[in-house]
Amino acid sequence: MAITKVERLMNLVICLLSTRQFLTAEKIRHSVAGYDESASYEAFSRMFERDKNELRDLGVPLETGQASRFGTVEGYRINRDAYELPDIDLSSEEAAAVAIAVQLWESPELSSAAQGALLKLRAAGVVVDQDSASAIITALPARSRGSEPALEKLLAAVDSGQSVRFEHRSARNEPLRTRTVQPWGVVTHAGRWYLVGHDTDRDATRTFRLSRIGDDVTAFGPVNSVHKPDGVDLREIVDRIVGSGGVTGIATVWVADGRAQELRRLGRAAADRTVRGRPGTMLEVPVRSWDWVARLIAGYGEDALVFEPAELKEDVLDKLRSALSTSASEGGR
Repeated sequence: MAITKVERLMNLVICLLSTRQFLTAEKIRHSVAGYDESASYEAFSRMFERDKNELRDLGVPLETGQASRFGTVEGYRINRDAYELPDIDLSSEEAAAVAIAVQLWESPELSSAAQGALLKLRAAGVVVDQDSASAIITALPARSRGSEPALEKLLAAVDSGQSVRFEHRSARNEPLRTRTVQPWGVVTHAGRWYLVGHDTDRDATRTFRLSRIGDDVTAFGPVNSVHKPDGVDLREIVDRIVGSGGVTGIATVWVADGRAQELRRLGRAAADRTVRGRPGTMLEVPVRSWDWVARLIAGYGEDALVFEPAELKEDVLDKLRSALSTSASEGGR
């Protein structure tokens, strides 16, 4: 049975975490399940290059260094100090809750795969760190295997360079809508998975939380027709759109006089302006979460209008259209 991309990435992480030495690409090719299926060394090199970029996009601290003290061959490993979580102090109640959760996360398949990977490394002559071997097996979360149903299909589409079509809801209480996307990659942010790509229907860069994507993801179009643009940082896009605790941008929003008090509290009045015959104020609103601000503005209807940026304006319009569609469908019952 062919190894899936998610399994191959997991095997690669296990391999690079299990030893302190830098491993050459050739050693990785023969030690990590999934790479031995490559038809040639060139095919392996292309696959390995994509996987390295994928791990870095996911925030895995992949390091490059000399594989031998007396040679110039490049090798790879994961910086375990940067990868591992710091010590966490828990109360007895919190520790009990975590223990229950760990029992729910345990997977015989994952444990078996990890044990097999470590055995193969030892057989290839790689020095496996005994102190961390058992910890690696249990430290990899279930999400590494693709707990989101859409993850494996989306990663496969990114790998093959094809467009995807799927059902997605922008919020939990909103209906599913069909999206057509040129996928650039999948990254994590605050414990959640996000797809980043070009939404062809809206002709704009968009992010999609995987937990809000339906199971039916369809890849289509020619292979290798979709590529991430040069210089694009997927994690920066997700941080900017989703928000990371600090201010990520400024939205220019008009609000009618006497309306949208929460927006008025958040923003700074820039100028008075009449829009469509209604007097109001132009606000400069600092944004920490673009999705949250879009929902807030949409809740005020015609009393709040987005002028900049264009992406936020389109998001607000999408939410208003979804609300209108839901209201119409409920009224027809």
